[in-house]
This record gives sequence, C-alpha cells and structure tokens, in this order.
Amino acid sequence: MPPEAAIDFSAPVLPEQAERVAALNDRYRHHGATSVLEGALNDPEAGRISLVSSFGAESVVLLHLVAMVDPATPVLFIDTQMLFPETLDYQAELAERLHLQDIRVIRANPLELTREDPDSDLHQFNTDACCDLRKTRPLQKALGDFDGWITGRKRFQGATRAALEFFEADGPHRIKVNPLAHWEPDDVRAYMEENRLPRHPLVARGYPSIGCAPCTSPVAPGEDPRAGRWRGEDKTECGIHFVDGKMVRGGGA
Repeated sequence: MPPEAAIDFSAPVLPEQAERVAALNDRYRHHGATSVLEGALNDPEAGRISLVSSFGAESVVLLHLVAMVDPATPVLFIDTQMLFPETLDYQAELAERLHLQDIRVIRANPLELTREDPDSDLHQFNTDACCDLRKTRPLQKALGDFDGWITGRKRFQGATRAALEFFEADGPHRIKVNPLAHWEPDDVRAYMEENRLPRHPLVARGYPSIGCAPCTSPVAPGEDPRAGRWRGEDKTECGIHFVDGKMVRGGGA
C-alpha cells in the first residue's frame, strides 16, 4: 500500500481492487457475522485488518465479537478531544472487560489543531472542517498501516447503506469489512442482552447515537435515532466513510 499522503480517494476503484472485493463477497456471502470476521482477520485476500470503533451506543457488539475471534486485533479509537467524558470512561471499561490487547488512541496532529482550530470552536461554524481535522485525517493516517478496516455499519441505518455488502472498496487500495451489514435493530439488542454487555451510559439518557459532545443532543421519542447528530444541519456523517471516492453525508456512522 502506498504511504497515506499518496492515497487519492477521488481515484476510481482499481480493477484488481474490485475483483478482490467481489471474490471476498462471493466467498462469504452466506456466512454469519462471526465467520465474516474470522475470514477478514485470517484470509490472505483481506490483508492486514484493524477495527475502527467509536465506543458509541452499539459499539460493544462488534467489539465483543472481535474479542471472541482475536482479542489482539488492533482497535483504532478516534479521540477527537471533544468526546463526552462518559465515552472515555466507557472505552476504558470495555477495553478491560473484553481483554482487548491492542487499542490505539488516535488524535489530531497538535500542530494542525493549533493552526486550524486554536480556540476549539471550529465546530460552531464549520462542522465538516472540524470532523475532517479531528476525525478523518487522523484516521486516514492511522489506516496507512492496514489493508482494510472493520466497521459496525448496517443496512438498516439509512438509504446509503441499504445495499451494504460484507466487503467493499475503500478508495483504490483498501477495503472495508461490515460483518453486521445484515443485522436488524432487534439482533443488536438481543446480542447485548444475551451476552450481558454493558451499554453506553448516555443511551439511558436519550442518546441512541453518540458522537462529540458539542454536536450531539438527546433524541425525543419518535425521532430518528440519529436526529441528535449535528441537529439542524444537512449532515449525518462525520466523513470517515467514502463510497466511489466520495465522502458519504447520509446514513449512520
């Protein structure tokens, strides 16, 4: 894989990349989440894989599955330095409880923070720029060491994910793995209950989707679960996901 600075997400997916993704989807099409995870972490076609986790409302499901398959899997946790204190506490709790062995905390470059957001108020007038600075760029740099990454995205999370496959291209060189693509909300709840997994403390306080504290608000009964993310803006994605070389602004993160 080329160095991160050389990756161009606007570039089309290379034919060999498309063939690689198609072969993986054909191989695991009728498998469940655990088998897809095992394949992603052990199949030579997948390459070196990490898990990217926000340690948010539903993150514990995928973290638990990964811990069962291989607790030494690298877990990339993006600390935007604007997260709820409850999220940081939850991250520490899950790391210990699930015996995750390789959690890597990813943060923005301090020099870039000083130059682009010296007063930590960029989110007040340009949320896309803030997400790019504090999430997208640090993550892309960290992913430079990997051939692919595991996400918790699911088909039910929005129209942009309605046809989500287990494996997909992420730019011209990397892949994304979506083991929970076919899960429904009831599957997530049942898995948490059956395995007695702790929920993020903010869920009980009306936060079904949890991001940075300044840009996340409680959700009223009957509202879309992601209505509290960037409320009042035409934005539902932080920008870490790309489809066909374009940043996705719809669907869940």
